[in-house]
Amino acid sequence: MYESSAAPQPSPIHPAPNLTRVEPQPDPFTDPIAPRAISLGGPGTGNLPTFTISARLQRRSVLTDTDLTRDEIVEVLETAVRLKKMRYAGQAHGYLAGKSLGMIFQHPSTRTRVSFEAGMAQLGGQAIFLGVHDLQIKRGESLADTAQVLSRYVDGIAARVAAHSDIEEIASASGVPVLNGLSDRCHPMQALSDLLTMQEVFGGLAGRKLAYLGDGNNMVHSLLLACAAMGMSVSVASPEKYQPDPEVVNHARWLGATSGANPEIVVTDDPFAAAKGADAVYTDVHVSMGQTDAAARAVALAPYKVTTAIMAAAKPSAVFMHCLPMHRDQEVETAVADGPQSIIFDQAENRLHLQKAVLLHTLSSTSV
Repeated sequence: MYESSAAPQPSPIHPAPNLTRVEPQPDPFTDPIAPRAISLGGPGTGNLPTFTISARLQRRSVLTDTDLTRDEIVEVLETAVRLKKMRYAGQAHGYLAGKSLGMIFQHPSTRTRVSFEAGMAQLGGQAIFLGVHDLQIKRGESLADTAQVLSRYVDGIAARVAAHSDIEEIASASGVPVLNGLSDRCHPMQALSDLLTMQEVFGGLAGRKLAYLGDGNNMVHSLLLACAAMGMSVSVASPEKYQPDPEVVNHARWLGATSGANPEIVVTDDPFAAAKGADAVYTDVHVSMGQTDAAARAVALAPYKVTTAIMAAAKPSAVFMHCLPMHRDQEVETAVADGPQSIIFDQAENRLHLQKAVLLHTLSSTSV
């Protein structure tokens, strides 16, 4: 529930003389299940309008895509839409004033780092970037000890790690919410941002189809889970040796079955079959950070490049998506990457708005 400005307070109503005033009684069918809320802004906070959100994600970590239910994803997307409108309108939204975010990054980053740092600044807080050379990890201090120390200083931690077990270690020792900015298993912030982008383009998510061409990496794992939870069909085209984790595929099928939209989750080695009838065609780099079989991957994945012919197999209104960074004429033809169907920079922008929404939900502390 959102309020863009504090509503005027009505005049108090006085009961008539000699009448007994009956106070409203709680409704046992609705009141116990009504979620708690966090109310931010309002009178006494300068120019900040009232902004009310569910408290369900308060002080929670987001390590994998399955940490959020479908309803919680919807709430985060709604918050992101609201924050994006406020930024475009030049409206102050410093609801996290006084809050700080520690950022542990084992990998270089453009979008993840800048969107978290800028997002915290726009929400009135600050982010403290800590690369591997800025920490004592290089001298043998454990991630668990680092997390315990940081959680005494900051209100949340965002981590971009090589191994998913690293972010699990950070979260297990942390006393504050931990957000996964990328691990070798998944990339939940990117997938949630992609849902926001597709929602903007299509007007809704359930019943739409995403085709993914490339290897079964962390990005496709997150897309499978996030899209299936929202009732979207996903077709993945990968060479047999590089297909996504079967456990993730099965989990996505289960999520899809419970979404109410009956989406299809398909893995194939035929890129044209995957793209057929798709609303969005998505790809990623063919060789990710830390992978040592670059030459073999490049050869195996060459037939899975997104071309104009692939896009022609999708719907005429289909869009092209890429999480970036991108290598033109390797995983995607330049004509597609820079063509009218490409929405890659809308995706990149929405990292900012979506992550601000996650930060607001997890780091806010004022309750009513």
